[in-house]
Amino acid sequence: MKILYPELNPYHTFFLETASQHAVYVELSGNSNGIPVVFLHGGPCSGTKPDHRRFFNPDRYQIILFDQRGCGQSLPFGEVENNTTQDLIDDMERIRTRLGIGKWLVFGGSWGGTLALLYAQQHTDKMLGLIIRGVFLARQQDMDWFVTLGANRIYPEQWQRLAECVSAQAGNLVESLWAAINSVDETAKTRVAKEWQAWNGQLAMGKAYPPQNQDELGAVSEDMIKQVRMEIHYAVHHYFIEDNQILDNCGVLQTIPTMIIHGRYDLVCPMEAATSLYKALPHAEFTVLPNAGHIAQHEEMIDALVSATDQFATTQRNDN
Repeated sequence: MKILYPELNPYHTFFLETASQHAVYVELSGNSNGIPVVFLHGGPCSGTKPDHRRFFNPDRYQIILFDQRGCGQSLPFGEVENNTTQDLIDDMERIRTRLGIGKWLVFGGSWGGTLALLYAQQHTDKMLGLIIRGVFLARQQDMDWFVTLGANRIYPEQWQRLAECVSAQAGNLVESLWAAINSVDETAKTRVAKEWQAWNGQLAMGKAYPPQNQDELGAVSEDMIKQVRMEIHYAVHHYFIEDNQILDNCGVLQTIPTMIIHGRYDLVCPMEAATSLYKALPHAEFTVLPNAGHIAQHEEMIDALVSATDQFATTQRNDN
């Protein structure tokens, strides 16, 4: 079973100017002459972490990580103005152009996988390949599962705490959470941030993350409120795409080498999304992990992702 590559530090970092108030943090590590790969983090607003560099052989890859607008080390943190899916796609193109990269491998999980697919559909000529983990298609049915009509039946106690932290009309929980997180009521904002984070953690970690109550969740920082606000900002705006946009436009991706990796027990992004994507991309290599859930840190998922990047590097070497 493969494990993460050893820890490594960036050899270059910079802030990308965006012709808006946003400055996007970008870092490069690995081999400056290697296969360029861009890592797209989830969330939105989770940000990159040092371990994200370790999915890639540093001798074979030029590893490009960036914090999406308002995330991680990008500035200003938590800013939702001029922060849409298209803005993030445009930032990727600015990064690619600034680095003088012709084509790159795009690697993303969960929301990062959504962004990877959308970028690839707009910029097919800039793609070496796609590696997608934990497929999230950002359809209404995906949000219904997550917030209203699916996962709540698996963890009804934790979901009830989320629903009760706002006065939501039936079917309008996301809108109610958005109103509360933007209110002047600091207590309401704090409660929404706590319960949203607890609900996310419950589904991502599954049985390894026992249900928690308010007292166990700890203090809520201003940054946590901003992070949750950004996540709900994307959710309430339907991720700034049409409902079935990704699947409807998969025709343009048929010639791009693609690997889809999904955990059988993923409760954030159920298996149906992965199988629907594979049906739309039948040329893809589709791997279902029998014991993994949503998180990338599961040993089975790490093995699959590192194997995928190693396999892609070998393919590139053989093609050249």
